[in-house]
Parts: sequence; C-alpha cells; structure tokens
Amino acid sequence: MSSQFSFELQHNQGRARAGAFTTAHGTVTTPVFMPVATQASVKALTPDEVVALGAQIVLSNAYHLYLQPGVEQVRDLGGLHRFMGWSRPVLTDSGGFQAFSMGALRKIDDSGIRFRSHLDGSEHMFSPQLATGNQQTLGADIIMCLDQCIAHGVSKQEVRIAMERTHAWAEECHRSFDESESSREPSVFGQALFGIVQGGAFPDLREASAKYITGIPFQGYAIGGLAVGESKEQMYEITEQVAGLLPQDKPRYLMGVGSPEDLVEGVARGVDMFDCVLPTRVARNGALFTPQGRVDITKRRFAQADRPIDEDCDCYTCRNFTAAYLWHLFRAKELLALRLASIHNLRFVIRLMDTMREAIIGGTFEGFRREFNATYRPTDAAARQEHKDRWLEDRGG
Repeated sequence: MSSQFSFELQHNQGRARAGAFTTAHGTVTTPVFMPVATQASVKALTPDEVVALGAQIVLSNAYHLYLQPGVEQVRDLGGLHRFMGWSRPVLTDSGGFQAFSMGALRKIDDSGIRFRSHLDGSEHMFSPQLATGNQQTLGADIIMCLDQCIAHGVSKQEVRIAMERTHAWAEECHRSFDESESSREPSVFGQALFGIVQGGAFPDLREASAKYITGIPFQGYAIGGLAVGESKEQMYEITEQVAGLLPQDKPRYLMGVGSPEDLVEGVARGVDMFDCVLPTRVARNGALFTPQGRVDITKRRFAQADRPIDEDCDCYTCRNFTAAYLWHLFRAKELLALRLASIHNLRFVIRLMDTMREAIIGGTFEGFRREFNATYRPTDAAARQEHKDRWLEDRGG
C-alpha cells in the first residue's frame, strides 16, 4: 500500500497506551474519542463548535452518505472534508453495522450485503469492493473494511460463518484498496484501511479472527461486534483478549463504544480509538454526564438548581448556564436544549480522554482509574438497553 499514514506508540502504563497517528489532515493523539457525524454532521453542532470541544477526528458513515446525497456528489463538491466544512481527520465506517441493524430489509451472502434503503425502499448492494470504493471516493483519512456484524446470543456456528465471511471480505477490501492506491498520483496522500476482528463472545473464534486479520497488512485494526447485547464483563474480557493479540505498532479501535466507564476500561485494556453516538444521543434526551454518573436534567430537582450541571467542567454550557436553565429548556422543548446538552456531553468524554492520556504519560493511570471507578456510577442495565434499542431503531444515527 502507498499510504503515508503512520502511528507512533509513545507511552505505556500496563496495557494502557498513549500514542499518535498522522494523516493528510493532521496528527491525532491517542487515546481518542471520535464524535459521530453520521451524515457529515455532528447532530445539532457546527464544525467550529466541535473543534472548540477538543475533537481531533470525527466519524462519518458511508452507508448513509451513499444513500444521501451520494458519494459521487460529495466527491464532485470537493470531497467529504470540504463538503462538511471539517479540516481535521475523518474516519468512515463501511456500513456493515447499519446493514446488521436493518433486519428484514437486508440479505447477506458471500458476495456482499443486499438491502433496501430505509429512505425510499430502493434496492442496493454493497460488495467489499464497492464499500471500499465508496469510502475512497468520499476522501476519508481512515476507511474500514466491510464486515458482518452479528447479534449477541446466536449460535456459535452462525458466528463462525459471519467471521469467516468477514475474513474473506477483508481480503477483498485489502486487494481492492491496494490496487486503487497503487494507481493514484504520487502526490496524493494515501488513505489508511483498517481491518476488523469479529468472533462474537467466543474466545477461540476471537483468537482465530485476530490471527487471520492481523495476517493482512492493514494500517490499523478494529475490534467489532461488541456492545450488541453482551454484558459489560463479556465486553471487557473480549476487548482485553483481542487487544492483546493485536500488533503493538498499529492503532487499535474499539467500534461503537462510548459510555464513560467503558472508555476508561477500554483504555485500561490497550485500546487507542473509540466512537459512539451515545454522548449526543442521550444528551438529546436530557441525560448529562457528571463525575458521579449520568443525570436526567428533566427531573424536578433541577428546577431551582442555580449552578452548572458540573461545576468543574470547562465547556460553554457549564461556563454560561445553570442546571435550572437547562431544565427549563428541556421542559419548554427548546432546540437550544439539544445543543447545550450535546456540547456538555462531548466535552465531558473528550476531557476524559485527555485526562487518561496525561495519566498514562505521567505514570498515574491506574490511580486515576481506581478513583474514577470509585466515583462514577454507571447507568443500570435496563436504561442502557433502552438506549441501545433506540439506537438500533435510528440505524446508528
């Protein structure tokens, strides 16, 4: 591959890592959380606001952009960065998870994913080659292989079939990407292609998948198929296992994970990159992150709260508005409520990533982790499942 993407591992404390990767649109320090701009937009926020929050890179989705406005239109309008007014790095997902979440609207076989658009019912087909080409056409800095994600709780044989299909697709994506990169002008800064490890909650399949995928010279490796219904304990165990099987000199990406406690535990297990719609999605429902856990700003107890939702937070929302004002905005169904809540939650998780990086470099990460876990109260399982169900209904939006 001709890509000039590079990664440097700078510090370790135990399994936790601090590093940096370089792309055509800048260098990203890790560990890093990527806000989700599914349709070339972080919901409710402008690019300048997302930059002001400290975001170094965002994630967009090639499935959604393929359907609307179309990858060729984005290309003709100057590429994804220019189209969305974002000058920093962009990672695109292939659309594999969206296909997984479409249920009866899709059919998967060895040739790819056949699906009906959730917009107009039109029929489409994603092959590994097309999924790769779509992302190259968009101009993302990091693109993902097409993979088959599968629900938690299905049989081991079904998981094995999906895993082996993911492996075959990874080979095809790599071949297609390599041929395309080789034909480009030397002056074009190459993109990076990441492979995805699957295997469900079965340790032997995860080991086999990690061995197969790392046998292909991708520039980075992702852990897919988690946060789809398994327990947190299972997710942490699989994350630790797979991260330990991935190369030290390549970035590691845990896909679709973004609750604060999961970010801390993911970093502790050697993950460098994360993304999730959760911070902005729960914000739009009035759920705000605090050092003690998530709170529901729509509760009556905040009606007279003449203080910020988090007095130690440096975000625009906490520096300028009281919790009582946010309570009022949500009760009045004002659009500003969605913006201010999204600003706060994204800043919370980005500050969390920055704090962890500093702790790793300073050799204090394990102390930070203990203190965080002693203070932060995770949301209960029922609430997490409710939010997950809403996410699947929205097809990852």
